[in-house]
Amino acid sequence: MMNKNAKIYIAGHNGMVGSAIWRTLAVKGYTNLIGASSATLDLRNQQAVKEYFAQEKPEVVIDAAARVGGILANNDYPYQFIMENMQIQNNLIDSALQGGIEKFIFLGSSCIYPKLAPQPLKEEYLLTGDLEPTNEWYAIAKITGVKACQAIRKQFGKDYVSLMPTNLYGTYDNFDLNTSHVLPAMIRKFHVAKENNNAPVTLWGSGTPMREFLFVNDMAEAVVFALENKLPDYLYNVGTGKDLTIKELAETIKKITGHQGEIIWDSTKPDGTPRKLMDVSKMHDLGWKHQVNLEEGIQATYDWFLEHVNEIKEVKM
Repeated sequence: MMNKNAKIYIAGHNGMVGSAIWRTLAVKGYTNLIGASSATLDLRNQQAVKEYFAQEKPEVVIDAAARVGGILANNDYPYQFIMENMQIQNNLIDSALQGGIEKFIFLGSSCIYPKLAPQPLKEEYLLTGDLEPTNEWYAIAKITGVKACQAIRKQFGKDYVSLMPTNLYGTYDNFDLNTSHVLPAMIRKFHVAKENNNAPVTLWGSGTPMREFLFVNDMAEAVVFALENKLPDYLYNVGTGKDLTIKELAETIKKITGHQGEIIWDSTKPDGTPRKLMDVSKMHDLGWKHQVNLEEGIQATYDWFLEHVNEIKEVKM
């Protein structure tokens, strides 16, 4: 078991995933959690990260920091998505190695797998085909992080492990329509339309692609599982093992938000990858499994959205 007093640095602790990890660890009795806001520590700055590690001397690093966004953001800002993500993760991984840190948990994304890989996606499908063009910049950055951690594991024998979550959502999500992912964007669109006399909601694509969604608290539990156990392999998928069409997702969110209007599908907009279902058997075999079903998770997310709707600001890229 991990010492509850171990000094654990969570990169990205103010984000949706990082904050969920922080809250989960705190509830489980971990007492020495540290983090630094982007205003205090620019993770893109190699020297700043090295100095922070030298000063704080963390024993464990959890990398939940990244520039993230949906299809639109990835398409409009490809350079930032590849370069800034590589800067962030390279600085954290190398500073951890140079600082003698034995345990590092790197969080990636299911988009690292080929666009047309067999379903469900197994870890061994990595680098076996072309990536989805709409988010290949982010995917390539994350692949380099996975490979850097694997190289450290192979060369130095350290417990550096990569967790690849499926599509995450939940409290503290990003609801900015220009940069958000599909689920929080739908919540905001349906809510705003409901408030405007149940106006029609226009959604991208055909609605036929299939997606899998994991509530962020379940992701945090997977990170704790990796923290408290020495996982035997370098790469693990984290998800529910269940998916649904985007159209089914839209109908579910429409019901939960109480929207009574029409849904219009804009087929001139891209669909993205046809299907992205994760094979989570490796994590299941070790003893981790998700607990929150989709409707329960969406309801919790919508409740949080309603409580904070006046605080939500547009994100500038």
